[in-house]
Amino acid sequence: MASLRLRDLPALHRALTEPDVEALLRHYPQDLVHDALREALSALRKRVQAGEIVSPQEAQPATLAARARDALAWLERPSLRGVLNATGVVVHTNLGRAPLAAAAAKAAHEAAARYVDLEYDLEAGARGSRQDHLEPLICRLTGAEAAVVVNNNAAAVLLVLATLARGREVVISRGELVEIGGSFRIPDVMAESGAVLREVGTTNRTHLKDYRSAIMPETAAILRVHPSNFRQVGFTARVRGEELAAVAKEAGVLFLEDLGSGAILPIGDEPTVRDVLESGADVVTMSGDKLVGGPQAGLVLGRRDLIERLRGAPLYRVLRPDKMTVAALAETIRLYLRGEAATVPVYAMLTADPRVLRRRAQALRRRLLRLGVESDLVPLSGRAGGGAMPESPLASFGVALRAGPPDALHERLRGGDPAVVGRIEDDRVVLDVRTLLPQEDAPLARAVAAACAAVRQS
Repeated sequence: MASLRLRDLPALHRALTEPDVEALLRHYPQDLVHDALREALSALRKRVQAGEIVSPQEAQPATLAARARDALAWLERPSLRGVLNATGVVVHTNLGRAPLAAAAAKAAHEAAARYVDLEYDLEAGARGSRQDHLEPLICRLTGAEAAVVVNNNAAAVLLVLATLARGREVVISRGELVEIGGSFRIPDVMAESGAVLREVGTTNRTHLKDYRSAIMPETAAILRVHPSNFRQVGFTARVRGEELAAVAKEAGVLFLEDLGSGAILPIGDEPTVRDVLESGADVVTMSGDKLVGGPQAGLVLGRRDLIERLRGAPLYRVLRPDKMTVAALAETIRLYLRGEAATVPVYAMLTADPRVLRRRAQALRRRLLRLGVESDLVPLSGRAGGGAMPESPLASFGVALRAGPPDALHERLRGGDPAVVGRIEDDRVVLDVRTLLPQEDAPLARAVAAACAAVRQS
């Protein structure tokens, strides 16, 4: 077989005049086509120099154009791909946490596609505030006196500490110095804010007297952190919020509470934001996504005078939400206010009746069988995710696929279109229906059938 030689490689300027390459130039910017062709030629040159047998056909303009087209394909494919979440983890951080309600997604899309009155008072014809679109809704829903929204809960905690406690001490129980996903650690955030950490109590037991004895003239606040992603059991003691609020008021310091994942309505053992505010907290921070089911955001609620200080802080401008977040969060809150929480996917998934999930799993199993895929109906245990409800497993159902090997099948599922992410249990791929949207059952079945067929052929 004749092999390609270096002198057989076409010059770049000649390749650019070929019809196949000219077609690329009509579709892509010239510099990108040039770079793609140059890389294709360079790769051929290196292979020839290494002594490989390279077919002359590989240097033909059509072949080079095809290679350049493949190299430019990344411009056509979005980096973010849709995923069917069959893991059973509702607030799945790695999969974008959770989908928005249809009404919230529509609101975000409409805000993104046009000009909106984000910071413009149409009635007065003057500058307005983006918080005006959110604060009345949040206060009505939670009973808060005032509220401000930033781009995530870590930012909310940072803003509160930096504005209200910079250079002063913040008292916190050793048992609440938590770390959540992404290495977000309360001590690190406190250090970044400029507040001074003052630990009290022991890892498993902190008493009211520990807080009282720690309050000094340099103390700015008591901080109580909800242990979202873990629970302490056994010989433990934790001071109730009402008691800490009373001690803080008596000492003339602030009582701050970080709810983490947060909850609007009662879910599992999670405290609701209304309950925490009524216990006497001056400021409460929580996520606007996670258990609430809105877009990624951080909510700060509490006393009006303190919230006004946060609004006026220079750091707030760095952390404020964009118009899509404002629109989606506002619509999510309206759904709760209208009594339509069941249309918020996160809430619907967290509160789904296991009997209904069993019927969905049975229907999925029948659908798969019609496509030639055998599976078994299996009881499963899901999780809330997002650092919430660690001791509240979610009874669920799904299917265990009879194809294998499981690692190869799961890889095929992840590489499909749409991508499917499940989990492997007892040496089989299992798919939990709790975290699938109702309209996803049919495309899931087709994707599973395609993956199983590919595994059988490999």
